[in-house]
Formats: sequence, structure tokens, C-alpha cells
Amino acid sequence: MKAAHSLSDLVAAGLMTPEAAEAASGVADRYAVALTPYLLEKLEGTPPGDPLYAQYVPSPEETYTAPEERADPIGDVARSPVKGIVHRYPDRVLLKPLHACAVYCRFCFRREMVGPGGEALSPDELDAALAYVRAHPEVWEVVVTGGDPFLLSPRRLSYIVRTLSDIPHVGVVRLHTRIPVADPARVTTELLDALKAPDVATWVAVHVNHASELTEEARGALARLAEAGIPLLGQTVLLKGINDDAASLEALFRGLVRNRIKPYYLHHPDLAAGTSHFRPTLAEGQALVKGLRGRVSGLCQPTYVLDIPGGHGKAPAAPGWVQPDGEGGYVAEDFTGATHRYRG
Repeated sequence: MKAAHSLSDLVAAGLMTPEAAEAASGVADRYAVALTPYLLEKLEGTPPGDPLYAQYVPSPEETYTAPEERADPIGDVARSPVKGIVHRYPDRVLLKPLHACAVYCRFCFRREMVGPGGEALSPDELDAALAYVRAHPEVWEVVVTGGDPFLLSPRRLSYIVRTLSDIPHVGVVRLHTRIPVADPARVTTELLDALKAPDVATWVAVHVNHASELTEEARGALARLAEAGIPLLGQTVLLKGINDDAASLEALFRGLVRNRIKPYYLHHPDLAAGTSHFRPTLAEGQALVKGLRGRVSGLCQPTYVLDIPGGHGKAPAAPGWVQPDGEGGYVAEDFTGATHRYRG
């Protein structure tokens, strides 16, 4: 089975009717489409309301751009001093060596920038980006993202990790990827070897939104990463109709922890064009996060975050549990909703 890169490919795979493809044609003209053979097999026979289907198969709803939505919702361009670098926080940078992904999520905040033919850094541009890191001793952590860095050849990935390892002030290299749950066979011994280098800690953040993504094949890929000694983090986007209920989030976060992934961030969806149908309100997200406190342990609790539009970084978006009482003390709410006074 071949990968799908167009609506006609999805029709041929039985995932869309010709009528549905025609209705979504304007979406495919603007935003990239791709599903791996692995995902095409997993999606066979699933209805459009399936949590996995809705993440990858285009819908006509994407043609609507809400007034508040933006082409660059988190301000990457404004914070890019050198091509391939985003320097938003003093001690860390994003390094974006490519803009291609194995799959294109319908809610992607970089959907205006990624896709087939998405511009990758040339060797000279990559070296210039790495030189920027070398010239900024305040940079302690480099987040390799894109696009999906696990699409790079092991040789090129190893070059990036080892070059960063040679920079004395870089202590952590963190790679963000969808590959373990979108194309798990790509997590090979060669890829694992490419992630390692002396004098730097490599972490991998895996993007997973629903427990159904943790298939036998995906669990195998995650186990290979964990058993290679690579710490794993989980990144999840809160998506209306996919995981915006307590039971779905509980199953997902427990599944991540069971597969040795620490849930790290639960992202409120960014204001990317054509994604308003995926976006719950902040109040709805806060209520869900609050409800999780009594359902799952701290191991299963990510930080709920809002990426402030314009490039101003992430802000914790969870509701407050401890509030001033107006009398010099505090009122603390427990997981059952009961309140308790605190002086101290």
C-alpha cells in the first residue's frame, strides 16, 4: 500500500466518497494532505467521526477561517533571527531543519508552512542555524522540530545531534515527532543510534491525542525508544470531538504513562486558519483539566497551556486551586470540590 497524498488517493483507499472529496477540494488546494500506509490500514472501515479519522482526513469545515485565526498563530516568523531558528525564550531555541511531515494533522498550527516541497534547510543554512546556537551561550536546550525531524535520514539527524552535543553550553536536545504513532516502523536501530551523542541529553516528545493511537505497533516503537535510554514526553492537543471529555483524556494519559511517556503539555488549540471546529473554549478546557485531578495521579497530569498569539510564549491555562481569601489567608480547593482555609 502506498501513502496517500491527495483526496483522490483517499477516495481510492475508501476513506472518502467522491462527493466528500469534491466538497473538501478547496481544503486540499490550500493545505497539505498525507497519510502513511500504516494509518491507511488502521483507518480502513472507520467512520468520519472516528477520533483518528478526524485528525487526518480533510473536511470542508477547514475552508472557514474565523476572524481571530492567523497564518502564523504563535509568531514563529517574528521570533526567527536566522532561517530555521525560533528564539522565543532566553534559554532555548527551536531548530526547524525541514517543513515536511509523514502525516498532516488537520489542526496543525504550522499548516500554512508545512507540506510537500516544504522548504528544508540547505547544508549551508543548517550550518548557519547551528552557528547561531553556538554564538548564544544562554541557549541550554535546542528543540528540533519542523516538520517532523524523524523524517530526516539517520545520517543527517546524527549530524544535527552530534553538532549540538559539541556545543559546550547545550545540555539538552529535544526532538518533537509524530512518527511513533503515524509510521512506527520508521523507528529503527539506525534512527535510535542517530539520536544519541556524548555530552548532551536527548529527549523525545511524542505527539499523541487519543488512546486509540497506542496500537501494538506504536507501543513497540515507543518501547524501542524507551529501551534505548531515551526519556519520552507526551504532547497532546485538546480537540473538540476527539478528546474533549474526561474519559478520553484519562485513557490517553494512563496509556502514555504505561508506555513510559510522561504527559508534558496539553495544548489549547492554536488560532490556526481553518481550525475553529476543533477548538473548545478555554473554560471548557479548564473544567476538563480540573476534573482530571481526582481521576488520575500526578504522573498522568500534563500542564494545560495556551500559546499566546504573536510569539509571546506559553502560559499555563489551568484553573487556580488556591486563592486568596481576602483576609490574609487562602482558600484551597481539593479534588472533590470542597474548600479549606489555609494560613501560612
